[in-house]
Amino acid sequence: MKAKQKIGKVIFVGAGPGDPDLLTLKAASCLANAEAVLVDRLVSPEIINRHVNADAAIIPVGKQAGKDGSTPQVEINDLLVQLAKEGKLVVRLKGGDTSIFSNILDELRALVDNQIEYEIVPGITAAMGAAAFAGIPLTAREYSTAVRFLTYYKPESISPAYWKELANTNDTLVFYMSVQQLNDLVNRFINNGVEPGKPLAIIEQATTPFQRVYRTSFSDFTRDCEGKTFLSPSLVIIGKVVELHNIFQWYKPSGSVQTYYFEPLTDPAKDLANDQKIIDYHVAGK
Repeated sequence: MKAKQKIGKVIFVGAGPGDPDLLTLKAASCLANAEAVLVDRLVSPEIINRHVNADAAIIPVGKQAGKDGSTPQVEINDLLVQLAKEGKLVVRLKGGDTSIFSNILDELRALVDNQIEYEIVPGITAAMGAAAFAGIPLTAREYSTAVRFLTYYKPESISPAYWKELANTNDTLVFYMSVQQLNDLVNRFINNGVEPGKPLAIIEQATTPFQRVYRTSFSDFTRDCEGKTFLSPSLVIIGKVVELHNIFQWYKPSGSVQTYYFEPLTDPAKDLANDQKIIDYHVAGK
């Protein structure tokens, strides 16, 4: 009788926002034991070099706003299922946290549909890393008692009524994946009655040697930032807590201005990890 093949397992691991030292101990342990690692674009190559087993297959599955070279989500789902069915211990390594503005839901559904065991290991999300390295407490007494994580890469994602609420709230607002729509984002706030002097910060490549913080206000945005191109990844923090940046900024980046820490997605395997087994892995039958 043919022995039943053992089904493997998938572990979703958050790599943190950029600085490889922000990886958790549990994440490092998972990477050390993995037989295959599916890696997002926004993962420090140092994490791969330091922590991944030299015999593991490294499979780049990066995305960048639908640009050429982005890996289709269905292909990522199929790879996770295929590798687990081959009996492998698979790590799905995601930038930031595993479940903040990621496609983990699609991937979890694929695993559940195929009765594949999984685990979720959280990571430091971009908002937390960016705020900490910019000296901006996201909540602070007399400044803000709540924080909201949002995105505006699709204009229709926010209703007119919610725009009005966002423009008038005292909560700290953090926008992911929104700098390509930044001019429109600012205009939406202005058109919905935001206080002109309310501060905002655009944090570029947070926690990396190339981090830059651009602080302005809604009234000064046109003068300071309109039309500027911000390198990916960047996020926007809006609220009174941004005033604290000038007082508590502590991080002094060493890198040059307008230099990429995460290379734009052209060849997904480029410079990922020179001493690792980077492979072009295709789903069977594709």
